[in-house]
Amino acid sequence: MSVALPLTVTFRRAVPADFPEVRRITRDAYIGAGHFPADHPYMSVLEDVEHRAEHAQVWVAEADGKVAAAVTLTFAGEPYSEIARDGELEFRMLAVDPAHQGGGVGRAVVRQIVEHARQLPGISAISITSATFMERAHALYRSLDFRRAPERDWYVPGEDVLLWVFRLQLGG
Repeated sequence: MSVALPLTVTFRRAVPADFPEVRRITRDAYIGAGHFPADHPYMSVLEDVEHRAEHAQVWVAEADGKVAAAVTLTFAGEPYSEIARDGELEFRMLAVDPAHQGGGVGRAVVRQIVEHARQLPGISAISITSATFMERAHALYRSLDFRRAPERDWYVPGEDVLLWVFRLQLGG
């Protein structure tokens, strides 16, 4: 009989040495899930980790001493913000290495984002945009008390892709 050990994930700001692994994980996660083909224009945005780090906050999650996931954090009015309003932390581009998917890394990352947001002055909520076809992500967000905010849904400019907004109001 085997006993599952609790997953230990370390959440920290990415450093330039992490960028190649962040790029690989993001690419592999998005392509592997069938979200985009390798030649889709959005893939170049996802892969430009250096630009993201310059204009937003790129964070990584380490499991067993190796980068296992990455996410971008941004705030209202910043270049990478799509939907954040004043008082909201927005996270984007959450990607878990396919080798770690299904093991709780994504859940651990979102929980760490919530804990991080609770420590930020003036932040009372977290917002996230998710394409309608990202059903596994939706289940994760709902299980962590994020609620749909359909009045904030939007379409990708120039494409027929509806993006859903989820929001978590942070308590006391």
